[in-house]
Amino acid sequence: MYSSLHQIYYQSPIGTIEIIGTEVAVYSIMFSEKGRTENRIDSETPESLKLCFQELDEYFKGERYEFTFPFKYEGTNFQQTVWNALKEIPYAGTSSYKEIAVSIGNVKAIRAVGNANGKNKLSIVIPCHRLIGTNGKLTGYAGGVWRKEWLLQHEKNFKKE
Repeated sequence: MYSSLHQIYYQSPIGTIEIIGTEVAVYSIMFSEKGRTENRIDSETPESLKLCFQELDEYFKGERYEFTFPFKYEGTNFQQTVWNALKEIPYAGTSSYKEIAVSIGNVKAIRAVGNANGKNKLSIVIPCHRLIGTNGKLTGYAGGVWRKEWLLQHEKNFKKE
């Protein structure tokens, strides 16, 4: 499935992010509870991971609103449909599980949308943090609801007018 996997760590303002990928693409960007791990980029680090690291750094500095590094997600057709819909939520915007279910043509799939959202391995890039409850309240987030709240506020602070 993968050629040689590499991993690096990015120290974000809200914790360590583990980036995993190959020379072709990034496959996982997840918050890690391993504690501080050095940001070690060396001659062996694939360009895809270097670009991801750089773009995450720009995102956290409020300088990047979209990601361009190569990434790939693997999941069922339904999961990929949900993840594609999540990518359409604009920077600093939000959408509800119900709105995503409607947008993919399956209004009854609200729970399935939530389940697919929870299987997203490309945090921030596939912006699952922008998904909120129909009532406007923040709901679960794999990195913790406090991180979701921080990310939404961060994007509001740097939103282009």
